[in-house]
Amino acid sequence: MLSKRLEGIGEYYFSTKLREIDDMNKAGKNVINLGIGSPDLPPHPDVIKTLQEESAKPNTHAYQSYKGSPVLRQAIADWYKTWYNVELNADSEILPLIGSKEGIMHICMTYLNEGDKVLLPNPGYPTYCSAVKLAGGTCMDYELTAENNWFPDFTAIDTRGVKLMFVNYPQMPTGQLPSINLFEQLIAFAKQHSILIIHDNPYSFILNDEPMSLLSIAGAKDVVIELNSLSKSQNMAGWRVGMMIANKQRIDEVLRFKSNMDSGMFLPVQLAAAKALALGRDWYDSINAVYAQRRLKVFQLLDLLNCSYSKNQVGMFVWAKAPASPTPPKEGQKATGYELSDAVLYGSNVFITPGGIFGNAGDGYVRVSLCCKEEKIEESIERINAFLNPSTGGA
Repeated sequence: MLSKRLEGIGEYYFSTKLREIDDMNKAGKNVINLGIGSPDLPPHPDVIKTLQEESAKPNTHAYQSYKGSPVLRQAIADWYKTWYNVELNADSEILPLIGSKEGIMHICMTYLNEGDKVLLPNPGYPTYCSAVKLAGGTCMDYELTAENNWFPDFTAIDTRGVKLMFVNYPQMPTGQLPSINLFEQLIAFAKQHSILIIHDNPYSFILNDEPMSLLSIAGAKDVVIELNSLSKSQNMAGWRVGMMIANKQRIDEVLRFKSNMDSGMFLPVQLAAAKALALGRDWYDSINAVYAQRRLKVFQLLDLLNCSYSKNQVGMFVWAKAPASPTPPKEGQKATGYELSDAVLYGSNVFITPGGIFGNAGDGYVRVSLCCKEEKIEESIERINAFLNPSTGGA
């Protein structure tokens, strides 16, 4: 019999959708998946070489420290100083994680009691709410809108009983960049209402020349825990290397929970991650050149679907507003991202993500991933064109 903590926790949308797509592929549909944000590019060759060399050593296979290798912690501190201009104590203010998704759960389990309220962005990453519910907390949405640049309306947020607030800039799924003013408002808001802010920051290097950390704002360490990851910026999603950055008290508190739930990462992975964090601007420029070309193709695809979007968004997705009716339109039917996504999937065997999975504020939107080779995006355009113009063969 299932535990009560799983009540209201459904299977992750992508988990069920990928099974459906797998069934379609078994039936010969050959679906092109433009939905998932899993980098298809490899890490730097030196990172792979480090993993190979360190794995071959006989003394690297034991259990590791719960706090992570000092080499990795120092590499994280150097990375934060170089790119975010944030000074960190490598011994006390950094906790390596087996992926930052793990950190979301650890934080919720560390701080939440039954019924504690947590502010979550809508639209936002669904895992935030799942982790809050699993920890016994109560999810409280704060709506983000295009009219407000996908920033919170602090005057409209009910802070009664709120313990934590999740924020995520560059924002996922909208690709909205932060501003210094926004970050300053967040710190002031947190201090005014005694709220601990969890800033999830994995997208700051993708198609963005000026990465920002919320911890760069004066006083932020008093009220902020920041999560970061090598999944996107270093093409290491499957390696599961993340980090939690906070003051010593917060690190020690979360470590009390984490140390009872897992052990340290495989040491060669940590040493390879340290190598990845030491890469220079050439690395980021090289991967962003690829994503920039792919984004131009995705713009073409979205134009074909009559979607509207901002060209100023960053990250490895494009967030777009669905047209007034599904494509092709059906009489009396209103478009949502789900309807547009399904119409494209079943009509052209191309999957794009419905915005509604990120909250009801995303119902009228879709999200397209850049984690697919240009030729596959071009093939997607051809398929969708043929679907929309069957009488002309897509011409």
